[in-house]
Amino acid sequence: MSTVTTVNPATGEKLAEYPGLDAAALDAALQRTADAQRAWRTTDIASRTALLRNVAKILRDEVEDHARLISVEMGKPITEARAEVLKCAVTCDFYADNAADFLANKAVKTEAVTSFVAYEPIGVVLAVMPWNFPYWQVIRFAAPALTSGNGGLLKHASNVTGSALAIQGIFERAGYPADLFQTLVLSAHSQVNDIIADKRVAAVTLTGSEGAGAQVAEAAGRALKKTVLELGGSDPFVILGDADVPAITPLAVRARFVNTGQSCLCAKRFVVDAAVIADFEQRVGELVAGLRIGDPVADDTQIGPLAKPSFVDDIDAQVQASVKMGARVITGGHRIEGPGNFYAPTVLADVTPDMPVFNQETFGPVMAIVKAHGAQEAIELADASQYGLAASIWTADMNAGLELGKGIESGALFINGIVVSDPRLPFGGVKLSGYGRELSIEGMHEFTNVRAVWAGEMPRSA
Repeated sequence: MSTVTTVNPATGEKLAEYPGLDAAALDAALQRTADAQRAWRTTDIASRTALLRNVAKILRDEVEDHARLISVEMGKPITEARAEVLKCAVTCDFYADNAADFLANKAVKTEAVTSFVAYEPIGVVLAVMPWNFPYWQVIRFAAPALTSGNGGLLKHASNVTGSALAIQGIFERAGYPADLFQTLVLSAHSQVNDIIADKRVAAVTLTGSEGAGAQVAEAAGRALKKTVLELGGSDPFVILGDADVPAITPLAVRARFVNTGQSCLCAKRFVVDAAVIADFEQRVGELVAGLRIGDPVADDTQIGPLAKPSFVDDIDAQVQASVKMGARVITGGHRIEGPGNFYAPTVLADVTPDMPVFNQETFGPVMAIVKAHGAQEAIELADASQYGLAASIWTADMNAGLELGKGIESGALFINGIVVSDPRLPFGGVKLSGYGRELSIEGMHEFTNVRAVWAGEMPRSA
């Protein structure tokens, strides 16, 4: 039987080994979830939301255990791992508070005696999730999907298999029906395609790279099944000439280096007006040079390891190629020797659109600073990307920022604020950042059958 092994990215030490599912075991798992969902779909909304509140309570009560698991498996600094677990709890509460309203029939006036839009369960949903936010990515799918009456199958990234199984355990202990939510430990990508093609699976959601998204979309397209794809990002952080640079600089550092820069939603391209760029470069260079690198389970660590050794190779290749093309290193720009997958927090200036750190997604602790001459050029540079996940604009004139933001194609626009995912707002992208939405009412409706219902009196003969 094939196995999946997890490794501590801070030390390179083996953590655990998990047996993978063979064809027979996978088939049995799919059947159990399909059977559980058929019964669950008729459960009343009050019962569903009560169980979701139980999930929130478990997450809060056990925050330290789950945060440590995240840090050890994928290297997230422990303070950020705690915040991730608690954000999951907040999201569970949000859907427990609002699901009844979100799923309520919506009356529509027609010639019928009664007509309305109903939001009904779609069935079993397969979630293919990444390692970088191993709890958050799963909960933001599972909370609305299960509360809508669906079942859930989780194919998590192999390096966070322990987290995946822990999440399944939370749902079980919260009182959900057995097998309604299952983690599938798989060792072959072909098994994912088999699951997508299976008639017991109704839809697929994926968070990951555009390559992985294209493969899942292709497989789902052959089976004519609904997909939601949340893919890569190269979010612009636009600083206009009237911005307060001393106030913004610490926020810029936080926006770029959260999760050691391993987030699709991180700001990655910092487009700065020429009038303030020198001040920004000096201040940001000093702050980034002072970030504390170390063991992710230590409370004072700000930068942990990258999740895999290959990711160090990837980010270094992007940096070195950009430097050869003329980028200037303000700080960092190199690997950190020794055990673990560490890369120095890096700031590059004089970045141009032809460089890899501008036109590719940089999934690591690297900030790219781009000079703009005026607001219009800044917006054009911000929008010069194949990605369209989110964007932020920083300016003393909020209304001008809102107007300028119309020139950037993105799924989210923040003015004078760090881009974050918020359960109250829909989340998702355009262009190569994907399609469909998670979170808010829009995310809950993605995996429902939006059903038109029309009812009139029986016609009677004269």
